[in-house]
Amino acid sequence: MTTGVLLAVPGPGEAALAAAWSGARRDLVVTRRCADLAEVLAAAAAGLGRAVVLGDGLEGADGETVAALREHGVALLVLVPDGTAGEAAQRRWAQRGAQHVARASEGPEALARRVLTAVAAVGGDGDGDGGVRTGAPEVVPEAAAVPAWSGGPTGAPVGARGRSVAVWGPVGSAGRTTLAVNLAAELAAAGSRSLLVDLDVRGASAAQLLGVLDDAPGLLAAVRAATAGRLDAAALTALAPEVLPGAALLSGSADPWRRAEVRPAALRRVLDVAAVCADWVVLDLPAGLEEDEGRDTALLQVLEAVDVLLVVGAADPVGLQRWVRTWQRLGDLCPSTPAVPVVGRVRAAAAGSDPERAVRRTLRRFAGAEDVVLLPEDDAADRAALAGRSLVEAAPRSPLRRAVRALADRLDAHVGSRAAEEEEPTHGFDPLLTSG
Repeated sequence: MTTGVLLAVPGPGEAALAAAWSGARRDLVVTRRCADLAEVLAAAAAGLGRAVVLGDGLEGADGETVAALREHGVALLVLVPDGTAGEAAQRRWAQRGAQHVARASEGPEALARRVLTAVAAVGGDGDGDGGVRTGAPEVVPEAAAVPAWSGGPTGAPVGARGRSVAVWGPVGSAGRTTLAVNLAAELAAAGSRSLLVDLDVRGASAAQLLGVLDDAPGLLAAVRAATAGRLDAAALTALAPEVLPGAALLSGSADPWRRAEVRPAALRRVLDVAAVCADWVVLDLPAGLEEDEGRDTALLQVLEAVDVLLVVGAADPVGLQRWVRTWQRLGDLCPSTPAVPVVGRVRAAAAGSDPERAVRRTLRRFAGAEDVVLLPEDDAADRAALAGRSLVEAAPRSPLRRAVRALADRLDAHVGSRAAEEEEPTHGFDPLLTSG
């Protein structure tokens, strides 16, 4: 069987490689020598080759390139220089998601075997023939790279993958960001390292609730670093300042026009690194889904990958109706993700004289939801927001603070017991980051 190969290797090495394969190989055919990245992606999308050999110096090639080729089912082999520059390039490409890397100085026959190995891995487990492939470098943070906000007791060893919880729900003022902020605070207060990631690409507000002046959103900077293959634990730590003892914030952008900057492949890398920087990663997601779900690809990936999902709705007739519809879609959106029903702003004025009983009865009848977590309407949330502080700081004895603390305790027990029962995690992000 003949394998078509696209070449995009800046410099004289490309012509030499094409000539060598042309005279000696029948199983590899160079179908196109591409002048730039745009031509590579166009040829791959058109099915003109089953593999791409890419030079490290090709302008514009990054993590999004790797993701695009994977989406097209095209294998990728990256050629890097020799010496320390090659070692740095190999690590950078591994962070971008490239699984097959070779030295440009290797002979044509060796490179041909590597191309065929990469092609064989496409559609399989992605490992290929370990004896032929250049191994991807270990990217687990060293002890020196442990975040500055890692103080406090924790049972997780350095480099162990933390757990992730996403706060999501239908549109409406249900208090999702308030819950995410205070959940991160409660987990930190309980002795865990927590990292709050504001992924509300339609209008981030976690920094404002915590009184953080943020002109340069850390999330966008982290995404750019991930795209370039420069994001590791130390870099992420620098972008996520400590906002409470044991709790850090990776802030998002309040400008919805910048949502296109948060690309799925780069975001996945950001969450990979976040998972080894904290015991708990709390993700504040944008409400609902766009009518064109293609615009919410990153959100859908997060829903499928987190360890547990909190589905939050508002305790009023419109809010409960929206919540029921959202809950009924979970089987299609993220069937394997454990979901916890949460209803916020519970109050008699909107749900009747016995609001807790009314909400539980409604959700049991129309959604089959049991064991619903109810968060009361509480003026303490407004006072805390005005002060730019968490409820732990501003109103430690408030009813809402007690409810969030109980949810944090329940969450820790639920996810912790589930992790102990699993031999291998079924959720989470890149396993490369936790291998050892």
